[in-house]
Amino acid sequence: MFIEPNLRPKHEYDHTGWIEVISGCMFSGKTEELIRRLNRAIIARQKIEIFKPVLDKRYHHENIVSHNETSIRSTAVNFAHDIILLAGNCDVVGIDEAQFFDSAIVEVCNTLANQGKRVIVAGLDMDFEGKPFGPMPYLLAVAEYVTKVHAICARTGGLASFSYRLTGDDRQVMLGEKSEYEARSRKAFMDGMKKRLK
Repeated sequence: MFIEPNLRPKHEYDHTGWIEVISGCMFSGKTEELIRRLNRAIIARQKIEIFKPVLDKRYHHENIVSHNETSIRSTAVNFAHDIILLAGNCDVVGIDEAQFFDSAIVEVCNTLANQGKRVIVAGLDMDFEGKPFGPMPYLLAVAEYVTKVHAICARTGGLASFSYRLTGDDRQVMLGEKSEYEARSRKAFMDGMKKRLK
């Protein structure tokens, strides 16, 4: 379990923000972990602002909602740079589904962290083909803290790191749920990809 670093700097020059990235496949609990961390910040009486991309309307137009229906209020934005304008003087910024943002999300997260904010970002690290997804590899590179969460493989019951698409749609961005995706282990994912090529 992630334990927050000490939030009280010894010296004024130590007071900088940081970036935390929560990554993994679908159904691994990324959003739940994001919400858990944000709720702890609320308990600590910190000012928080939470954002998600406009295109993610699976459960709610504005709130961030996990697959287990845990939710927290958020603001849906069109572009990553909107986050800087809307973050204001908060202490903590939460961002869900970061893979759907434009590449500017990396610069945005760095800017917010450089302003002294704690930035917590959740997103898929790989797409349905097992390739790095959008800006996530860059966010993982610049983050001070990285947490990779795993799902349970729908085929083997082991740990899953891959999001396997059950439909023939080949668009990289396709919103879906359990009827469109399964979490799979490496072997189960590769077996499925081989069958798809036949």
